[in-house]
Amino acid sequence: MQSSYEAIAQAVRALKAERDAIIVAHNYQPPEIYDLADFLGDSLELSRKAAAVREPVIVFCGVLFMAESAKILSPQKTVLLPELEAGCSLADYADAEAVRAKKAEHPGAAVVSYVNSSAAVKAESDICCTSANAVKVVNSVEQDEVIVLPDGNLARYVQTQTTKTVIPWAGKCSVHDDVTPELVAATKAKYPNAKVMVHPECRLDVIELGDYVCSTGQMITVSSQEPYDEWLVVTEPGMVERLRRELPAKTFHPVPTMKPCSTMKMTTPAKVHDALESLAPKVEVPEEVRVRAERALRRMIEL
Repeated sequence: MQSSYEAIAQAVRALKAERDAIIVAHNYQPPEIYDLADFLGDSLELSRKAAAVREPVIVFCGVLFMAESAKILSPQKTVLLPELEAGCSLADYADAEAVRAKKAEHPGAAVVSYVNSSAAVKAESDICCTSANAVKVVNSVEQDEVIVLPDGNLARYVQTQTTKTVIPWAGKCSVHDDVTPELVAATKAKYPNAKVMVHPECRLDVIELGDYVCSTGQMITVSSQEPYDEWLVVTEPGMVERLRRELPAKTFHPVPTMKPCSTMKMTTPAKVHDALESLAPKVEVPEEVRVRAERALRRMIEL
């Protein structure tokens, strides 16, 4: 007898073929969503992969700003977000009006927006960045002053890696910002042979304890290419599942008590099924906003 998951997974795959769709899932999604996805990855990586394939329907298992990025890069495609309430508290720290006000305060500064921001915020930006390329992007702009938003921790990390003046935003990811150096040090003491990979959304005093500062995508690359067999992963704990799948011969430890991203876990197989069946909820970006946001994204991609 089929389990309830096997039955709904089978129905999802049938609907996916019928709708000529692809399913993409962020690294922080639950394992049962991994099993339905055609592609796993970080947010921009998924949007670029979705833009490169022929399928006209993209089911984005992530949060709203990620689905918006997919729509920005694939305006002719239907982009579905199975759970429309799946937002991002970090992205919510910045809106277009606040960005315009900050630009008025610093008229000579470049605006670099992290991909973890809304389409409207990207549209107010000179260029976008990811956690992997933020330092490179900041160093690429002509201006000596750079507003980096919405993540203050990422901005402060970039400041340690550049001679430019970085103006940080007041935003933070609650999942990463709640991690303390004491917790990381205690976990490291438990696993003394483990190399430490830290996401740059963490506080500087936590980043300083890392052997590597990595985006989620870089965590896969670094742990696969480096010779070490044991790793402590300082990011959303769902990433450990992805790493264990990719590199089963190596050992990966999460940080105990590090909380998961609640909105990332809102997506369920049933919601993926319903999205494919109804072709809703659709993510739309007004064309005037989309064009300006795409310009900022493309400038980053061209680097």
